Amino acid sequence: MSRKPLIVLLLLCLGALPAGLAQSAEWPTKPLTVIVAWAPGGMSDVSTRMIVEKFKDKLGQPVMVINQGGAGGITGMRAVLSAPPDGYTFGSGGISSAFQAPFLLNSQPFDLNKALFIGGFCVQARIVWARLDMPYKTWPEFVEYGKKNPGKISAGSGGSQLALDVFRSVAKKEGLKLNFVMFKSGGEASTALLGGHVDLCETGTGTPAYQAARQGKLIPLICLSPIPDPNFPNLKGVLDLGYPFSMTSDYGMVMPKGVPEPIRAKLEKALRDTLQEKGVQTTMSTMGFPPRFTPGKDFEAMVRKAVADIPKLSAYVKDVE
Repeated sequence: MSRKPLIVLLLLCLGALPAGLAQSAEWPTKPLTVIVAWAPGGMSDVSTRMIVEKFKDKLGQPVMVINQGGAGGITGMRAVLSAPPDGYTFGSGGISSAFQAPFLLNSQPFDLNKALFIGGFCVQARIVWARLDMPYKTWPEFVEYGKKNPGKISAGSGGSQLALDVFRSVAKKEGLKLNFVMFKSGGEASTALLGGHVDLCETGTGTPAYQAARQGKLIPLICLSPIPDPNFPNLKGVLDLGYPFSMTSDYGMVMPKGVPEPIRAKLEKALRDTLQEKGVQTTMSTMGFPPRFTPGKDFEAMVRKAVADIPKLSAYVKDVE
């Protein structure tokens, strides 16, 4: 066979490549957008901005952050999963909390089969904080005070419906009547607590409330998660104290189903490489959310389990005001 027919055959084969693969090879050719399903200032926002700032070097394109908070992460996550499956839009933050929220708010659940998981970057604990001017300095003192003052204590929650419900389950077991207030993010909740607008509040590690507590400006009362916090090694967790439920928030990145696997894999690699940088590790650890890379498939399994655990908690707190 002469060279000319071979060249023609090669060109025909190249032209027959699937469009998705051809696009994947040159992706990205324009800036990306990451949707954070919570308001600015919370851990989802802060951690995402820190990570995607490094993506420009890894991917060759900048990443624009859009905060689309509301309904415990539902609003922003619906926007993520309805985005065009071209790889240019993805979501980041407390992904497990967003997927759990519909079950807790009597909303239409997400179809997890329509999500493509990029990977995880940390696991966040939730802690209940109190102001210094309150008449209680420990969890037992708070429980005693709460029983003597039913309906007089305002208790905030920083953007996670699951964390709020775990907090409510603790209150139910103790027979406490608290006035719960849900904020859009840990940042907003921290501001409300530090400003004296609520008496105590739960937020995640890494939030302004967490940093204020490290500076002695707030008091940690109890951890709603089973994982210990290195900055508060003596702080008891809910399971340690015999309460029935606990929670963590699994942080990571997700995109709509249909994005070509080579593109998802590029984002997963960018996430993994970013978390391996010494500067990123030091900064995230200092801020209270030590990095932990989880591959996409493993991160999906974590989120699916977190969602499957919701029904018992929901049934337990359904009659809590």
